[in-house]
Amino acid sequence: MSNPLVSIITPCYNGEKTAHRMIESVLNQTYSPIEYIFINDGSTDGTEELFRSYLPEFEKKGIKAIYQYQENAGQSTAINRGLKLFNGEYLCWTDSDDILMPESVEKRVNFLESNPQYGCVQSDAYIVSEDAPDKPIRRISENFPHSAEENQFEHCLLGNAYICCHCFMVRTSVFDKAVPHRDIFTGRREQNWQLMLPVYYISKRYFMNEPLCSYVISPNSHSHSKLSTEKAIDRANGYIEILSHTLHSIPMTEKERTSYMNKVLNIYARKKLYLSVDISDKKLANEQLAILKEIRTARFRDHFAACAAKNKLIKVIYKALKKVI
Repeated sequence: MSNPLVSIITPCYNGEKTAHRMIESVLNQTYSPIEYIFINDGSTDGTEELFRSYLPEFEKKGIKAIYQYQENAGQSTAINRGLKLFNGEYLCWTDSDDILMPESVEKRVNFLESNPQYGCVQSDAYIVSEDAPDKPIRRISENFPHSAEENQFEHCLLGNAYICCHCFMVRTSVFDKAVPHRDIFTGRREQNWQLMLPVYYISKRYFMNEPLCSYVISPNSHSHSKLSTEKAIDRANGYIEILSHTLHSIPMTEKERTSYMNKVLNIYARKKLYLSVDISDKKLANEQLAILKEIRTARFRDHFAACAAKNKLIKVIYKALKKVI
């Protein structure tokens, strides 16, 4: 009896100097058969030449390599392109600069084959530095106390779960039920939420307490760079937009959807309210306080923050109190 086909999708933009890590880790997998779909998102460097240089090795290993080029449109659009192409019974997607351990695919397939009650499996991962990828800094699950819980939907929705893409493997049958058109919202980043929230809503997730991949951080890493206040506000707006679109893509009652959306707004409207103090944006403060009032979660501290955004003296007091509270 042959093993089930595993599809791995990797979007990549300007990965000439980093994509070799993921490509080589796919080649080093102990499992077969694998279908590797590499989407070049309009790279302006030597990404295409890099990938094509590995084609003989893919052929030698019996891995079906599919290369697609698109004009630069972002990772979500690249993922959507890959979703239309894959044929495997199991689906993984990865960033182009991270690393899979050699047994990563094999161990996840073996678990799902033996445990049909789970729609997906997630492993732990090491965080490593780009300068020393063989020396783990820590496990990524250390900051997420709910990692072992089977039901992850609300943890994921509220930002209390980590969703590094290369940690996952999803049954295609479950994925197609959760995302029937194989299409996600392409307006912003954070495609992992859009892929996993619908899956989490309809299925249980098993956590493998073993690092089967490495998440590589660099000094220029988008997720680890310090954001300006304006960029932090823009990112919060993006999260609200993405989560709203994703919730509306999932079949649920309007009452349930409103409840979940209010929980999202409670986090990000409050975050924007506090950020409005930094830039003394009265309009933004009033808007976010109004949202918190409407969903009935406004607290004394929220009112105080709104006043601080409008009044310089109150802002000084607010900032001083923040340091001691």
